[in-house]
Amino acid sequence: MAREISAGAVVFKRNKDIKFLLLNYESGHWDFPKGNVEKGEDKRETAIREIREETSLKNIKIIEGFENKISYFYKREGKTIYKEVTFYLAETTTDTVSLSYEHRDYVWLNYQDAIKKLTYKNAKETLKKAWEFLNAAGGQ
Repeated sequence: MAREISAGAVVFKRNKDIKFLLLNYESGHWDFPKGNVEKGEDKRETAIREIREETSLKNIKIIEGFENKISYFYKREGKTIYKEVTFYLAETTTDTVSLSYEHRDYVWLNYQDAIKKLTYKNAKETLKKAWEFLNAAGGQ
């Protein structure tokens, strides 16, 4: 069975409150920026590169202490692929996003609205863990 290792991030910004960045992928689902680890990269480097490629955000700070790994199976060209994704928590101060060709839209949402908008259960669980981490760290 083919295997993919990816990394991404729950991207957030702080204004009066915390807003999370969700991307609308070409297939129609809402999720976080992520992509496959390339040769010579570690997972954090991949997460930062993917954020930059998919959103044009350059002012990104990975928050220490948060890491959430998920895994799932999907089909591509009739073959089952095992995918493992490690998510980090990344803060930005930039509002403006310029999407890559891989995405149709983006939104900045508060926690409650982001939980409702995310498509997949594992993404909702990742956001919940990130929210709990931020609150425990005094992020609210």
